[in-house]
Amino acid sequence: MKSRKSLPRDKGAAESITLSIRIQPRASKNEITWMENGELKIRLTAPPVDGAANEALIRFLADTLSVTMSQVEIVSGRTSRDKIVRISGVCKADAEKLLNLKEKWSNINHTKN
Repeated sequence: MKSRKSLPRDKGAAESITLSIRIQPRASKNEITWMENGELKIRLTAPPVDGAANEALIRFLADTLSVTMSQVEIVSGRTSRDKIVRISGVCKADAEKLLNLKEKWSNINHTKN
C-alpha cells in the first residue's frame, strides 16, 4: 500500500485579517467608502431584513478579495450596522491591494494562525 504524501501547506492560508466595518444597507450600489472619522464603510444594496445585508456583505467581501464565502466570517455585529469581520486566507498586503486601501489601517488587524 502506497502512503500518500500530504500537499505542502500554503503559508498564506493561515493568515487572516479582521476588519471593523460600518454597513449602509439599501444603498444605490455596492461599494467601499470611508466615513469622515476614518472608519471603513461598505454600502450594500441589500435591505437589513432577515440577514440579507449580512449575506450581501459576505458575498461582496468574498468576491472583492477572491476568497470563498466560507472564509468570510462576521465575528460580531450580526444585528448591528457596526460589524467585526474576519477574513481567512488573506494577508494585509493583498487586502490592501484588492480593497484599494492605501491608508487608515487602524481598523484592520492582521494575524497569523
